Amino acid sequence: MSWIRLKEKGYIPKNAEITSCTITKTANRYYASFLTKDIIKVIDCDKTDGIGIDLGIKELAVCSNGKFYKNINKSSKIKKLEKKLKRKQKSLSRKFESLKSRKEKATRKNIDKNILSIQKIYNKLSNIRTEYTKNVVNEVVRTKPKYITIEDLNISAMKKNKHLSKSISEQKWYFFKIFLIQQCIKYGIEVRLANRKFPSSKTCSCCGKIKQDLKLSERTYKCECGLIIDRDLNASINLKNCKKYKILT
Repeated sequence: MSWIRLKEKGYIPKNAEITSCTITKTANRYYASFLTKDIIKVIDCDKTDGIGIDLGIKELAVCSNGKFYKNINKSSKIKKLEKKLKRKQKSLSRKFESLKSRKEKATRKNIDKNILSIQKIYNKLSNIRTEYTKNVVNEVVRTKPKYITIEDLNISAMKKNKHLSKSISEQKWYFFKIFLIQQCIKYGIEVRLANRKFPSSKTCSCCGKIKQDLKLSERTYKCECGLIIDRDLNASINLKNCKKYKILT
């Protein structure tokens, strides 16, 4: 390969040592991923109190400081793209059924065009969700907390629920965790991973009593001590005050 002009500028550090390059093709577009060796400069900043982050389906993330980050998949833009994707998939299915019924080799130009249009919509949806997740993480990190506590989710087991598997996949929880760690290393923020068995949602953040019969449909946590609070906000406060955790950064 000869010299190639990249569309993006300033993404590759000038003084970094490039160890490898991977070229991939997605939706008829080529992407180059570079692995570099560089010295990470930790940004010194005056840190505030720590926060806990509860990831969910109704909201992407709920912080213990009362900040709610909405689920981007409920926005009109995403719904329009998913509706368009559904139409394209139905069209592709009809084209394949037409080929079977005629039992002859017809031209695949229209089928290839349809497949490419579906790939472009998938890629666009993925990029929107990824960028939104990055914006949420950056906004959380820029508050400069002393530490951030997240829960250890068993995502593979949660996806076995056929009613929630699609919603869980669209939330990009794993990417949220990886990108959060990456950004926290840059700012020198400690990332804590709470014990997987820690009942963050069932524990009262006021008196510490555990409500064993808490159902998934109950979005408001009500305790005998008189506390009435949003379920996810209660979980994020418990994560902030969690004592058993693993330090990731």
